[in-house]
Amino acid sequence: MFTNNFFKALNIKNQKELLYFSRKTSIPVSKLKMYNEESILPFNEDLNKILKELNISEFEFKLKLGILDSDTIDLLAKFSSEINTLIKNPQYDRESNKKNDKLPIFKTDFGELYQDDCLSLMQNLPKNSVDLIFADPPFNLNKKYESKINDQLSKTEYLKWTERWVLSCVELLKEGGSFFVWNLPVWNTHISSILNKYLNFRQWIAVDIKYQLPIPNKLYPAHYSLLYYTKGKKPSTFNNQRLPIEICRHCGGDIKDYGGYKHKLNKNGLNLTDVWRDLSPVRHSKYKSRESNELPLKLLERVISMASEEGDLIFDPFGGSGTTFIVSEILKRKWVGCEIGPINSIIKRFEDIDFHKKQILDIQSKKNVLFTEEMKTIRTQNGHWLADTFNE
Repeated sequence: MFTNNFFKALNIKNQKELLYFSRKTSIPVSKLKMYNEESILPFNEDLNKILKELNISEFEFKLKLGILDSDTIDLLAKFSSEINTLIKNPQYDRESNKKNDKLPIFKTDFGELYQDDCLSLMQNLPKNSVDLIFADPPFNLNKKYESKINDQLSKTEYLKWTERWVLSCVELLKEGGSFFVWNLPVWNTHISSILNKYLNFRQWIAVDIKYQLPIPNKLYPAHYSLLYYTKGKKPSTFNNQRLPIEICRHCGGDIKDYGGYKHKLNKNGLNLTDVWRDLSPVRHSKYKSRESNELPLKLLERVISMASEEGDLIFDPFGGSGTTFIVSEILKRKWVGCEIGPINSIIKRFEDIDFHKKQILDIQSKKNVLFTEEMKTIRTQNGHWLADTFNE
């Protein structure tokens, strides 16, 4: 808690100093903790009290907190030469990063898997070499991962780490390449603010997968966020994905009223929207390959089919259960990835690749059509229209 920027700016290093600062400024401890945990600028009279106590300007305080609004950025830009001379930080000397050769721990016909920290690996990969990146980082929810990583960082620490791996990914991406980030909405708002400075925003995809329990005093969280960005104005590859219409799973009837427009529907299905309701979490032991959360094959099949072609190179910095790798292999995409924890479950999935191929074939048989074969059967039994038997 006391390592966050806010308490650092206030020179608060422990609970005793926190209580003392609270008494001097008449700002409740709970409010000071809130500003610290959320990494936000104090509001109303709290800001004035803090500036007076510290005897600094609002501009300097914002710099200490890392809050850069447009006025602050304009001022920094105006004196950029002077600031650069003053700092001379080797962090920005790209040539100073020495690289060491790394060897994959597992290889296939199409891919290479490294057991490594993603930041370390990305320093060794060639810049501007990747066609598609899919990233599913830890969510900082204090979950237990096989890798034993710390999944309960402070907000400041988590966002600093996030910025490092996000910017490393940006450097790897080719012009025209696509970058997808899977995370909770709360974190993707921050990741989006990073990416907006480097890439072009395409979509905020809401994936309707509900959490297990409602959260008190909040709206029920019912979706994950999938950010979609490209390097450059347009993606080099975009293969439109189409889905069957939604029907009642009991009677096969229409859920949406298409009225007199049924004859205008594309027989290859409906355009994919930016709200995905047809994905389910992997919970059944038959399909689950590890204790931690696992992404559904259908999600990766959709992303990879949509944003890449056979032979393209795909990178995943957080291998997890290896879903990105197994789908890339089946769809004949080259791939590179890493996992900091055990990789036995990933290798096991490749040993069972025929099982996954059947799943992918089943997924592909149920897209880019207006009705699947199962849908045609139940609709015919119950007298509902089909694409070739419109009854206006």
